[in-house]
Amino acid sequence: MNKVEGVIFDWAGTTVDFGCFAPVNVFVDIFKNAGIDVTMEEARGPMGMLKIDHIRAMLSMPRVAALWEEKYGRAFSEQDVDKLYAEFEPALMASLADYTDPIPGVVETVEALRKQGLKIGSTTGYTATMMDVVVPNALNKGYGPDCYVTADDTNGLGRPHPYMIYRNMEQLTLSAPWKVVKVGDTVSDIQEGVNAGVWSVGVVIGSSEMGLSLDEYQALTQSEQEAIIAKTTSVFKEKGADFTIRTMRELPELIATINQLLSEGHRPHSIEH
Repeated sequence: MNKVEGVIFDWAGTTVDFGCFAPVNVFVDIFKNAGIDVTMEEARGPMGMLKIDHIRAMLSMPRVAALWEEKYGRAFSEQDVDKLYAEFEPALMASLADYTDPIPGVVETVEALRKQGLKIGSTTGYTATMMDVVVPNALNKGYGPDCYVTADDTNGLGRPHPYMIYRNMEQLTLSAPWKVVKVGDTVSDIQEGVNAGVWSVGVVIGSSEMGLSLDEYQALTQSEQEAIIAKTTSVFKEKGADFTIRTMRELPELIATINQLLSEGHRPHSIEH
């Protein structure tokens, strides 16, 4: 049968931690400690990548790289990356449990998908050690996928590589990429889905790409909300998303749409083009 068999979710900013705040503040802090002031936008840019890759990507940004050279009289080295990461991990671990609340609509949506016989997988930019904190805390609050895969399971190859998705497919025995839907809240999530040849879906409200807390989002006027939704949607589309949804509550209906497309012989953009 040409039908969706499984959905693979990202974690922070997609299923838990509205706005993906746990890592952002820590990235800002570790750079500040090194004498470099980075913006929230710079800290969020590589979000979704394995965290050590994220630090490397930030150091490679032209403005940040120039500040580093100005301060230290040389370009950054791998030793600098390791040093910043060594500071990042314990700082994140200290606060991680506080950022494991499921995003509104997630628990009910996952329940609805399971009732339709779908398998639920997940990938993340967190390490296995970080997930040892996130997984049980989220489960206590009602959210738990059938499996999760970190870059520790794929020889350190995180997003935008497709391997964490393939490992989910293997563990959940999903028969083909085009029968799989990947849902995430960052550009690297979208690219991971595209590279894996699955249906790549961006979730907009609560995303790291949008970058607002629930209170900040709710404080906006309706027209301000619409503007930021439109902006975030267009970023995901530009990066190759097959679809975007505003919230997780729209996902069951989208899966019905994808099933219809599959029955007509369609495949994800990455395969069709």
